[in-house]
Amino acid sequence: MTPDAVRPTVIITGASRGIGHATAKTFLERGWRIITCSRDDVPAECKRDPNWSLHIPTDLGDPDSLANFVDQANRALDGGPLQALVNNAGRSPKTPYKERLGCLNGDLEAWHDVLEVNFFAPLRLARGFAAALHRGKGAIVNVTSIAGHAVHPFAGSAYSISKAALSALTRELAHECAALDVRVNAVAPGEIETEMIQPDYEVLIPRIPLERMGAPLDVANAIFYLCSPDAGYVTGTELWVTGGQHLY
Repeated sequence: MTPDAVRPTVIITGASRGIGHATAKTFLERGWRIITCSRDDVPAECKRDPNWSLHIPTDLGDPDSLANFVDQANRALDGGPLQALVNNAGRSPKTPYKERLGCLNGDLEAWHDVLEVNFFAPLRLARGFAAALHRGKGAIVNVTSIAGHAVHPFAGSAYSISKAALSALTRELAHECAALDVRVNAVAPGEIETEMIQPDYEVLIPRIPLERMGAPLDVANAIFYLCSPDAGYVTGTELWVTGGQHLY
């Protein structure tokens, strides 16, 4: 067998920045091959890593673009196994003044856009890679949010509801995919220092028992654990990565 044949492979969405990029680097550092997509290209220095085998610019809100990604990634797998799928990409619209969008304000079309990326894309990808994941006895990890479990002062209603739906999808997929020998779990981040965080989020720190925001690597390490053999008997679980914020 060639080295590539024995090295596990992960597909990561939204990999060009934030949690997705930290997750890609974490898997690379631990010897995995990665296939990624995002609306943006990946940084040039990452392209030089031979294990970053394929990046496909994709708009997950466009079903045709998503279908093209599934087709290209499956062709790259060439009938081989897939050990992990990380559904990280997400969309969180705000008003032009960065205000929270509630249920009673904002464009309803924006709700469709959010649900397409945050909910339907993970569902479509799970279907598109189910056979490859079955061959790899693999794992799916969905990135949900603390906002999917309680009203959040900054995250909009469409985003929060889409993440609540993704939590439910995780449970249902775990039930159905068990027959394929595929595990399905989620990580629910709290306040993580990424480009989505606004200065106003500093007021939330007193609500966090660890008294700090998290780093993208904190979430990436949790994702890696759920994809690894160490979590071989873990399925249908949502792992909080919140510094304890979810306790209140």
